[in-house]
Amino acid sequence: MKKEIHPKINDLVARCICGSTFETISTGHRLEVDICSACHPFFTGTQKFVDTAGRIEKFQQRYQGSQKKK
Repeated sequence: MKKEIHPKINDLVARCICGSTFETISTGHRLEVDICSACHPFFTGTQKFVDTAGRIEKFQQRYQGSQKKK
């Protein structure tokens, strides 16, 4: 390998917005993630809807209306 062309690898602690932390290595100095294995629905088995515009409720109302017609 050529010397001095590769970035330096640092040990760092990655932080999730849920509060979990884990150690990893990276060429950066800081890592903050939005979702991790501690809070991801696939790993936890729970499902969360993040709905700020009310779109889910609008869809459910439309879907329930079409079910009543049948």
